[in-house]
Amino acid sequence: MKKIEDICFIIQARLSSKRLPRKAVKPFADTSLMEIAIQKILKSKIIPKENIYMSAYEEELIDLGKKYDLNIYYRSEKSANDDGNLGTIIYEWYDKLPYKYCILLNTCQPLLKIETIDEFVKAYLETDSDGLFGVVPKKQYYWNIDGDLISPWVEGCNIMNTRLVTPTYEAAHSLYASRMAAVGEGMWMGKPPYSKGNPDLFPMEEIEVFDIDHGWEFDIAEILYKQLVLK
Repeated sequence: MKKIEDICFIIQARLSSKRLPRKAVKPFADTSLMEIAIQKILKSKIIPKENIYMSAYEEELIDLGKKYDLNIYYRSEKSANDDGNLGTIIYEWYDKLPYKYCILLNTCQPLLKIETIDEFVKAYLETDSDGLFGVVPKKQYYWNIDGDLISPWVEGCNIMNTRLVTPTYEAAHSLYASRMAAVGEGMWMGKPPYSKGNPDLFPMEEIEVFDIDHGWEFDIAEILYKQLVLK
């Protein structure tokens, strides 16, 4: 079983997003996505504040971290601006912070509950796997690029029935846990191609992981946040 003091919790963000620039600090329900994420994490009943780091390059984000007295990892300009497949650049803190494990939070999911985050942390503490990844169970039918059905067909059915189909897990892109040194070994959460237990999967509610990449998602998320969180 892992120890909580060995886990670093990282809030990582940048302002140079190509699809929706500055979304982390753009006005959202009288606050911002970054501030919502910080305030949420500080309500955790499990994560020690001294284990929480903000990874940021831009001063605007760094100032927010300082406002809440968070540890700051000063992200490089290349890390904040390069969209390439550069794991050791994006996660450049992997060999610089004194922890064995890390949990990374997506700051663009304002509906994610702190209770869910705490349950994720508990699950990671208890698993023997080096990695844990948030997923969404989807009772749906899927085909591959060649047109072959990859969802198991329900025996005895002659029509598609989503009530009976075996769930498929969709990446939630929400919470990621890994052994820190794994990044330097050319992997993240587990060794690709991923397989059972490599990493372990953590089912999550679809509404909680509503993700913001585009402007229309930002607008919808703000409406949902006001109705479901600020009600």
